[in-house]
Amino acid sequence: MRIKYGRWFCALVPAFALALAALPALAEEKRPSEGKIAVVNGTVITEEDFNRQISGIQKRYSSRGKPLADAQLSDIKKKVLESLINNELLYQESQKKNITIDEAEINEQFEKIKKRFPSEEEFKKTLSDMNTSEAVIKSKMKRRMAIQLFIQEQLAKNVTVSDKDTKNYYDSHPDFFKQPEQVKASHILIKVDPKADESVKSEARKKIEEIQKKLQKGEDFATLAKEFSQGPSNVRGGDLGFFGRGQMAKPFEEAAFALKPGEVSDIVETKFGYHLIKAFDKKPETTIAYEQMKNRLAQFMKQEKVKKEIELYLEELKKTAKVEVFLKEEPQ
Repeated sequence: MRIKYGRWFCALVPAFALALAALPALAEEKRPSEGKIAVVNGTVITEEDFNRQISGIQKRYSSRGKPLADAQLSDIKKKVLESLINNELLYQESQKKNITIDEAEINEQFEKIKKRFPSEEEFKKTLSDMNTSEAVIKSKMKRRMAIQLFIQEQLAKNVTVSDKDTKNYYDSHPDFFKQPEQVKASHILIKVDPKADESVKSEARKKIEEIQKKLQKGEDFATLAKEFSQGPSNVRGGDLGFFGRGQMAKPFEEAAFALKPGEVSDIVETKFGYHLIKAFDKKPETTIAYEQMKNRLAQFMKQEKVKKEIELYLEELKKTAKVEVFLKEEPQ
């Protein structure tokens, strides 16, 4: 049976999602003497494996410029531990049901992970840095895929969502299906740091004023954007596509939404520099029709139902499972 990957599984069992999203989470699971974080029906979940998961999450938050506060980290540790325990319980159940995974499936998913690396050399270097191997990674993938297949065969197969269910949800959540007002615009940007001295700002202002004069003489906006704009959209003639409120810097947004299609703004200053904006089209606020959302709604609602089934199943497993936890309480 070919495994179908659903968001409901990744949402409930984040360790699986993390493993596919970032190779380091698939590093070799050693059994070090320094400690264990939990024991599930006699199977050890190592402190090393737990710390690896936590480290990956911390790195992701830090890369976004949002390092975790102590309270957040404490909460995440509890959730990661619960996830690891849940995974172990589900894997044990998959083995009781004699779930097997086809090697071709494993290889296919493995190749998808490899393609996220710029080169074969970079991939092998990462394996070396992690002191692991392709065989170990495939073994851990096989385990996670067994959990996935177990859920599909034992818990998800009988979950259904009727047309009545989706229509009731659509009718009772009208705000979910509103599409806000949007404008399609292009811009020309001359960059300048808001902290730059006045001479630098003055020079940038002169450049945008010279471009403005060219536009006023009838020169093509897209051509000028390709030649002079210092933003990444310059290769597209400044085209930003459609965007709604809250997606752009406030001065830029106000100027863009005030324009009629075909109009060009005066010079607009934002934290990025000086802009000239041209509007091309506008879409008023609308409500997405039920027929357009029906299939996506059914998929979403099924995912939610399956998540609930897994949660209930795990609750029952934990009533008879022997789970020992060794996570130290964080000081308050």
